[in-house]
This record gives sequence, structure tokens and C-alpha cells, in this order.
Amino acid sequence: MILLDNQLLDELSDKASKNERLRINFNLHETLDEPVQRLLNALEPGTLLPIHRHTDTAETYLVLRGSLKILMYSEAGELESTQELNPGKGIYGAQIPAAQWHTVEVLEKGTVIFEVKQGPYRPLTNDDILLLQ
Repeated sequence: MILLDNQLLDELSDKASKNERLRINFNLHETLDEPVQRLLNALEPGTLLPIHRHTDTAETYLVLRGSLKILMYSEAGELESTQELNPGKGIYGAQIPAAQWHTVEVLEKGTVIFEVKQGPYRPLTNDDILLLQ
């Protein structure tokens, strides 16, 4: 059993803050080819995630602590919407549809999310990253 408690979240946030990417994953699935990918993602302000999409799967975020903003983009690279996820404000998570261009902006130190998407794990390709002009 893996206990998802403050001690684990604190450890992950500490590792994320020391990581040059300012984020770290903690996989709850045992292998990358499992049909459901479940993970904790500790994110710190300043982490850079490209605008990307997952063409074959929706992605679900639940914020365990902290807050972040999801930014959704059109195929043409235009910002379509933003949504803050913050459990302190009663907004706990979001489901991002398959093929939706998106990224996140971390708003608070110590932010940790629970993330779920269909497997197997597939690394992003150049076709899955949106470069703004």
C-alpha cells in the first residue's frame, strides 16, 4: 500500500523544488504500458510545460494541494480559456478532452496534483507540441 499523505506530498514538493525542471512525477502505476496511467505530479511555480495535447486520451487533474491555472488553446495557437484549479476556492480539478491543446501555470509553491490518463505511456512528439509564432 502507498499512503498518499502530507509526508509523501512534502517529500515530492521538496524534490520538485530542487529539480531543474521544478517538477517531479511519482507514478502509482507499476509499468509504463499499463492501460491506466495514475501519478502524483509535484509542480513548483516557474516550471515550464509546453503547450501540448494527448491525441488519444483525455487527461484528468485533481489538485491535492496548492493551485494552478489551466490554459486551453485553439489549433491556431489562440488562447481560448483559462481556469484556476484551487481546492481552497472549491475548484478541485478538471477533465481535459483528448486532442485539446493545453498547458498549466503553477500559482503556488507546493502544488501537487493527482493525474490520470489512458495508457500506455506515450511520450510527446513534435506533432503534440504547439509552438506559438
